[in-house]
Amino acid sequence: MARPVRSRKILKPPQMAGFKPFGMSLSSLETVMFQYDEYESINLVNYQEMPQDLAAEKMGISRPTFTRIYNSALKKIAIAFVECKAIEIEGGNIKFNKQWYKCRKCHKLIEGLENHTHCKGCDAFSVNELINLNPDNE
Repeated sequence: MARPVRSRKILKPPQMAGFKPFGMSLSSLETVMFQYDEYESINLVNYQEMPQDLAAEKMGISRPTFTRIYNSALKKIAIAFVECKAIEIEGGNIKFNKQWYKCRKCHKLIEGLENHTHCKGCDAFSVNELINLNPDNE
């Protein structure tokens, strides 16, 4: 029997929901599905220039698991780039280190609601104007 899959720790969700090739309408494009853990692997290794073993530790997974996630992310980026496909970022077996929300108007990321009175990006005032990015881990 296979072991249960561990939740991967994500420090901060991406601000965007994906990417598309410049100059093309999204409706005419095929998409590549990118999971949050794949995004985080690219962020940690390529953007933050962290070694893979430290990145795996930050995500709470083994080094071989991290390498599989990272290689999958690179392959999907290559497919999207070469085959002119859009990338959508969503889902996966993840756990954020904090509660994250996104403003529906300006898409600014907001950490937690305890000190939230309004979005500093666009002055939205209602919690109803926020998108809850936190997966249900129950």
